[in-house]
Amino acid sequence: MPKMKSHQGASGRFKVGKKGKVRRRRAGHNHILEKKHPKRKRRLNSETAVSAADEKRVKRLLGVR
Repeated sequence: MPKMKSHQGASGRFKVGKKGKVRRRRAGHNHILEKKHPKRKRRLNSETAVSAADEKRVKRLLGVR
């Protein structure tokens, strides 16, 4: 049986931590950043965990058991 290949789009977007949790970047941090109100800061630069409903699917794309 040939080796399983990880999904290359998913491998660039998600990382699996040491404890098995899947990390992702927050959405809305690529363009149209100047129109935001200066006093209302949104914490988009930090990573967050993938939701529990999507975690099984993402791990399957990455080839993680």
